[in-house]
Parts: sequence; C-alpha cells; structure tokens
Amino acid sequence: MRKTRTTRRAVALAAVAVIGSGLLAGCASDDGTDSESGGDSDGKTVITVGLFGTFGFQEAGLYEEYEKLNPKVEIKQTVIERNENYYPQLLTRLSSNSGLADIQAIEVANIAEVVRTQADKFVDLGKADGVTKEDFLSWKWDQATTQDGKTIGLGTDIGPMAICYRKDYFEAAGLPTDREEVGKLWAGDWQKYIDAGKRFQEKGPDGVAWVDSAGGVYNAAISSSATRYYNEQGDVIYKTNPDVQKAWDVAAEAATEGMTAKLQQFTKPWENAINNGDFATVSCPAWMLGNLQSKGGEKAKDKWDIAQAPKAGNWGGSFLGVPEASKNKEEAIKFAAWLTAPTQQAKLFAERGSFPSAQASYDTPEVAEAKHEFFDDAPIGPIFSQAAKGIPTQVIGPKDQLIQENIVGTGLLQIEQKGVSPDDGWKAAVKAVDNALDE
Repeated sequence: MRKTRTTRRAVALAAVAVIGSGLLAGCASDDGTDSESGGDSDGKTVITVGLFGTFGFQEAGLYEEYEKLNPKVEIKQTVIERNENYYPQLLTRLSSNSGLADIQAIEVANIAEVVRTQADKFVDLGKADGVTKEDFLSWKWDQATTQDGKTIGLGTDIGPMAICYRKDYFEAAGLPTDREEVGKLWAGDWQKYIDAGKRFQEKGPDGVAWVDSAGGVYNAAISSSATRYYNEQGDVIYKTNPDVQKAWDVAAEAATEGMTAKLQQFTKPWENAINNGDFATVSCPAWMLGNLQSKGGEKAKDKWDIAQAPKAGNWGGSFLGVPEASKNKEEAIKFAAWLTAPTQQAKLFAERGSFPSAQASYDTPEVAEAKHEFFDDAPIGPIFSQAAKGIPTQVIGPKDQLIQENIVGTGLLQIEQKGVSPDDGWKAAVKAVDNALDE
C-alpha cells in the first residue's frame, strides 16, 4: 500500500477505511521516535524498526501489545515518508553494515533486487520459530525467497484488486448495480471492462467519465499478469511481452475513446474529481478504499460499491526483514515473526485497513466478517480474500517500478493529455524506459 506507493502507502493510507462500525484514523506518516539501532532503555532491550510511509503498526496498538507481552522489550521506530528516499538509504546502510534498524521494511517494487543482490545481508526468516510458510499466500512468500530457499522477508500487506463503481451512475446508464451482476459484466477479461465502458458512454450522465485515468487501467491490468517486464532469467522483456501489450492496448483504447477523466492518480485534481463525482469506476486495490471515502465525503456514502475485478491481481505490498547486522537479532526475529503472524495481520486490517498477506487470517472474524459501511456495507473481507487467492505468482524484476512509471507517466499520459496516437505513445514510453535503464 505505499506511491507507486511513493509508492502507495503514504497516499493509500492517508485515509483508511471504516470497517464495520470501527473508526479508522488516517495520517501521512507514522509518528516514530528516532533512535540508534540497539542499546538498552531502562534495562530493556530496544528493538528498532525502520519503515517508510504509514504501516500503521504503532497506530493499531501492536507495539504496545508486544511490549506488554514482553516487559523487557521496548519498540522504537524510525520513518521516512517516501520510499524513493528510504530505499537508497537502506542500500547504502546494507553496503556498509552500519546504521541499520533491527527490522527493515522492503517495498514490493524493490524486493526482487534485494533478493538478488542483498540476500546475504538478511536473516533467513523462513527458519524463525513460529513462522509457517503455509500461513502466507504462496506468491507472496515466493517474492521474498531466493532460488536456494532463503526467505529474507515476511509479508505484511498486499493490494488485491477489485473495481469500485458508482451505483447511481450505473443505474442512470442502464447497467446492473448489484455487485455480483456488475462483476459478471467483465469477468475474465479487461477488454470486457472497456466494452462495458462503451455501453456506459452511450447513456451515462453527462460529464461523467467511465474511469479516472488510462494509467490506472494499465496498472490494474498488468498487475493481474504473471509476467510483466522481466522473465525468470532476469532479462528485460517488456517490449515483446504480450501481457504488457494487452494491458497497454486496453489502457490506450480507454484514452483514445474518451473514456477517461484524463487524470494522474494521487494528484490534487484527481482528489477533486473524486469529490465532484467525475468518474464512474476506478481500479481498487484494498488500500484504495480509504481514498474514495476520504475524498468522496459524506455525500458519496452508499453511492460507491465494490465488484470483483476482471482478473485477480496485486497492486502494492511490503515485507519486513531482519539484517544480519542487527544489534538485537534474536529479539528482532521474534518480533518480526509476531508482527506478521496471521493474528496480528487480522488486527491490523481491522484497525488500519491493510489487507493481510497471511492467508491464515482470512478465516478470522476480523477479515471474514468485514464490511465497509461507506460502500453500502460491501463485504470487503470476502471480496478481497477471493481476489488475493487468485493472484498469480508474478515475476518481479529489479527495475519494475521504473519501467512501469515511464510507460504510464510518459506513454499513456501523452495519449491521454496530448492526443498522440497509441503507436507514438508507445515509442515515447520505450525511449523513456530505455533511457532510464541506461542511467
């Protein structure tokens, strides 16, 4: 959940969901206490946690709970708001084996590079007491595991995909409004989602776009593909990968057919458009719900609903790892295992809206019975659990985020806002990606 989670945690949890009747407060970043790794505080062992954006562990009371269970332990965290600032610092500190927290977060966009180049700098958490591989979604576990079986990080949240839609606009356009029937409109194929948009355009309210942005369509479509920008051998294949081409084609069609509101996601105009009700659908990872609620306001309550996406996909997520250089390694391992265990992940979802990567938590009441009041009591626990279980194991490369940002921010944006052709937009995207990869 972190900009492409600047990566999306700082944005996505800027406003967290209301689940059932519980009020979930949002904030821009965790309020942590800066501290040096290691050391004692009043005779206690201090475990330091290095994070980016808002993970919500502290706000959900998990640190306090662990300290009560372990009176000789004190938890302190340091937070850098943006991952693009956090990650280079992490690499520098791993290189020097100094300045590291006892537990370090790793964004999903960076996990492949860390697994390939920094695995020897992290403890194998797959061997930690209390950690069971089967408790986690297999694709999530695999993302942080080396070819020889070393698991350098335990999954925290994930971003299973759905489609959020405005029921009032669907009714005006003569489309079904029941979430099950809506899901059937596009089940199995992102092209069907675009086709439904064409139907919407014929009779939908004036001034209302089908979708917020071409970039959002692309991100969602490519997030449901097993292969994206690299193959399993680590070669860059985005230019020839048919899955990338399909995602590009549906996004470009949405742009050229005037189906989008021509917005860049997570900008002020995008937030204003949510408040104004300027578009009828948006691709919705679990963390997106808070944005729609916060920016839509009371006037939009019960007008939004949630249906399954055309294909199961993941957009977002992170991991916790314990560096070998940790000054309190054994205590850090215990805490990382506890913090990512199914019980704690269920609590974090209930309090903060972070959807669990621990599938064993899906049968807990906190997840299985979760509904979202703002979205007409949509059963978000079952909706996102079903999506999470269908997500393919994805090949993630070290520069996935860079490639995707240039495809969206250069190629699709030129089609959408400058009116260039899809062919010219693709050429511009390829040039931008190749230049970025050569830097």
